[in-house]
Amino acid sequence: MKKIGIVLGISIALLSALGCAVNPVTGKKELSLISNEQEVALGQQTDGEIRQQFGVYDDPSLTSYVESIGKALVPYAHRPELEYHFAVLDTPVVNAFAVPGGYIYLTRGILALMNSEAEMAVVLGHELGHVNARHSIRRMSQMMLAQVGLAVGSALSETVAKISGLAGVGIQLLFLKYSRDDEYQADSLGVEYSRKGGFNPGEMIGFFASLEKLGDLSGGRSLPGFLSTHPLTKDRIQEVQLMLTASDQTLARNENTYLKKIAGLIYGDDPRQGYVEGQAFYHPELAFTFSVPEGWSVQNTPARVVLVSKDKNAALLLQAEKSADPLSDYARKKGETIKGGRLVSEDRLNVPGFSSFHQIYDVSEENGDLLRLRLSLIRKGDLVYSLSALAKSLDFASYDSLFKRTVQSFSELRDPKYLQRSPLRLRLAEADGRQALQEIFVRAGMKKELWPQFAIMNGTELDAVPPAGQLIKTAS
Repeated sequence: MKKIGIVLGISIALLSALGCAVNPVTGKKELSLISNEQEVALGQQTDGEIRQQFGVYDDPSLTSYVESIGKALVPYAHRPELEYHFAVLDTPVVNAFAVPGGYIYLTRGILALMNSEAEMAVVLGHELGHVNARHSIRRMSQMMLAQVGLAVGSALSETVAKISGLAGVGIQLLFLKYSRDDEYQADSLGVEYSRKGGFNPGEMIGFFASLEKLGDLSGGRSLPGFLSTHPLTKDRIQEVQLMLTASDQTLARNENTYLKKIAGLIYGDDPRQGYVEGQAFYHPELAFTFSVPEGWSVQNTPARVVLVSKDKNAALLLQAEKSADPLSDYARKKGETIKGGRLVSEDRLNVPGFSSFHQIYDVSEENGDLLRLRLSLIRKGDLVYSLSALAKSLDFASYDSLFKRTVQSFSELRDPKYLQRSPLRLRLAEADGRQALQEIFVRAGMKKELWPQFAIMNGTELDAVPPAGQLIKTAS
């Protein structure tokens, strides 16, 4: 597979020679410095990174269902020759996104928000629109021509990204904000593709209304929310309304079919994959825990846990990998992956109950900044846990005692109170035509703090009385 680094390493002279390409949607020539073959290679590479970083939701039946709706739209796309792939990511963040080459993702968070097959179809159609109009490719081409990298941030954040695997170009595409014109065009294509696929495109209005009420709930997470990457404006909503026709109302919505398919979906954070309570992080599946410094934020994904200090001047990254290598050999291999890293010393630190190995590195950044990194390796079963603690070299001493305490707090999780946590799941209740929505929530035993959000997710108000037979989303 061709690596995207090859693409980004092209000289300016060659970039100029590559010139323009015809946009499949508009038929007009536009800047394109990435060929179709390179686009597909980038998509394949990025798909692997995304699956490893964020995790795919473990429900083959649900995945097949999403694929069936997505592939029903593909024949009407402007690039039907691409091999399209659809996946559900195991994150509560409400988002949908596409990467070049035909890879489309919905999060389980956005599936929980939607209420019909038609709503899912317009969202998938919107993301297909981004791929077919090559929006990300055009943006990348502009950056390549200007010799501007995608990653922008402090030396500390860039180093954390490199160590954690977030520095890949494909992963960074997920954080790009689409332009207003790109969103208009993707909306138009979403309406077109879903309509031709037999779904009512008017469901896009209901989806937008839910997003407006819900807001962007992705703060502090490793993946942005829909409103962060797909800016929503009144103009967008008005433009979609103008695209709709009276005959659209005769097309399929399939609310009950959809709701029955997502029943049982994990809602919110899955504690089985790790959670913070008090001043500790607990991971029931892997049976470990460690302390979290007071005031530090925590970003948890299936691949890594990232802790960041309140002042953003220090960070700690935890990753795990299967390895039978002696820890000293593993450390040598790990050190070779630290770009700009120079081994300063080995350190003795006792982690009770585990064998461990510790090193200190200086990491030189391209901008001239010097960081210091404490690398701690802990063996637990067949896994080696790497804890990488980072701060600017001048600040490192003031953080190092905290780094050491955090590393030494790593321990086996044995308490059933934390080991046996289970996630909330979506449940369905049938309205009787007499009870208000909040009464249905009471009957379902749902926590009161969830009521306002679930009113939005059901597209109604807490004091509204849903008609008899309507399926209502609850959680327990």
